[in-house]
Amino acid sequence: MSVEMSKLTILGGCGSVGGTAARTLANGDYFDEMVLADYRYDEVAKLAEELGPKVSAAKVDANDPESIKSVVSGSDVVLNCVGPFYKFGPKILSAVIDAGVNYVDVCDDLDPTLIMLDMDSKAKEAGVSALVGMGSSPGVANVMVKFIADSALDQLEVADLYHIHGGEAVEGPAVVKHRIHSMEIEIPAYLDGKLETMRLLDDKYKALSGECEFREFAVYPVYPYPHPETITIPRYIPGVKRVTNLGIVAPREYYELIMQVVHLGLTTAEPLEVEGNMVNPLEFSVAFLLKKREELIKKAEVKSAFGCLKVVMKGKKDGKDETFNFYMFSSEKGMGEGTGIPAAMGAIMMGRGHIQEKGVFPPEAAVNPVDFIKLLPDAIKGMGMGEGLPIAIEHIDSEGKVTTMDIPV
Repeated sequence: MSVEMSKLTILGGCGSVGGTAARTLANGDYFDEMVLADYRYDEVAKLAEELGPKVSAAKVDANDPESIKSVVSGSDVVLNCVGPFYKFGPKILSAVIDAGVNYVDVCDDLDPTLIMLDMDSKAKEAGVSALVGMGSSPGVANVMVKFIADSALDQLEVADLYHIHGGEAVEGPAVVKHRIHSMEIEIPAYLDGKLETMRLLDDKYKALSGECEFREFAVYPVYPYPHPETITIPRYIPGVKRVTNLGIVAPREYYELIMQVVHLGLTTAEPLEVEGNMVNPLEFSVAFLLKKREELIKKAEVKSAFGCLKVVMKGKKDGKDETFNFYMFSSEKGMGEGTGIPAAMGAIMMGRGHIQEKGVFPPEAAVNPVDFIKLLPDAIKGMGMGEGLPIAIEHIDSEGKVTTMDIPV
C-alpha cells in the first residue's frame, strides 16, 4: 500500500522570515519534502543543503506567474514569505490559487490584505484554503484575541495591539520600503464601533500615539500602524468596539527618522535630476536610512535583536469588566523569529488538516487557538530557543487583582 507524502514549498526561502520558517520546519517531522524557492538561487541552495536531504532548492521569479505556478506545482502547502507584500502578495496568491495549492503567508500590509481577501470566491471555486497574515502581528495577535474572546469573555469590547522589534543584525531594503509604504498610506483604527482613518503625523495620528510598557523591556513610544487586524477583527469577532494597532522599531531614533523622511516627501519613486544625474529619491532614502541605522544602533547600544508583542483585551464576563494582557517576547530574537515561527506553525496546521475552510481568510477566522498554542512548544524547541514558552497572559479582574492565566499546552 502506498503512503501519501507531503510537500511544502516556501517562497522567499532564504530571507530572514522564510529562512527561520525553513529551519523551524526542518527540525521536525512535519513535511516529507520541502522546497525552498527564491530568486537568489545560490543562497537558497546553500541553505537547503545545510538543512538536510529532504530539503531542496529552486529558483523562482515572483514577478512571473508561470514561474510561481511551476515551482509550487505538486505541493500540498505553499508558505509565502516574499516581500514587500504590497508589491508581490496578490499576484503570488493568484498564481498559487491557479495552481490549486493551499496557501499561508505573513502579509502585514493592509492594502494587499484587502485585495487578497477579495479573492475569496476564486479560492473557494478552486477548492483552496488561503490563510493570510500568519506572522506575529497580524498572526499570533489575531489568534490570541480569538482565544480570549472565545474562552474568557462573554463579550470582547477592546483589542489594543502593540509591537516592537529591533537590533537585527541585518535589515534589508525591502523591509525599509515596506515600512515607508505603511507610513504613506491611510492608517485605519476601529474606534467607538466604526472605522476611522488617519495620516502620518496628522491630529488623529498624534492623538492615538502614546507609550506602551513592554514586558521584559521598557516603556517605548508607539505609533499607529496600518496592520490589517483593525479591519479583520471587527469582521470576525462581532460586538467589538475598539481595535487599534500601534508599534515601533528600535532604536526609537531610527523609526522616528523614517517618519520624518516620509513626512518630508523624500520617498517618491519619481526620478530627479541632480547635477546631471538622475536620482531616485526612494532608493536614495532607503540607502541613507540603512546607513544611519547602523550608527543609531551603536549609539543606542542595542546589543542584540529583541521583540515583543503585547495585546490588551477588555470585555465583559458575567456583567463585570475584565482585562487580559497577552505578551510574546524575546530578548535574543527579532523580526525573523517573531514572524517566521508562527508562519511555520500556520503551514503545519494547514498541512495537517487543522484548517478546513476554503477561501481566503485571516487567522482569527480559521486557526483554532488551542491547537496553535499546543503546537508552539515544539516549534520553539525546534529553533533552539529552549523548553519554556516565551508567552504570558495576565488577568486583571473587576477589582484590579492581577493573576497569571494558565496556558493550555
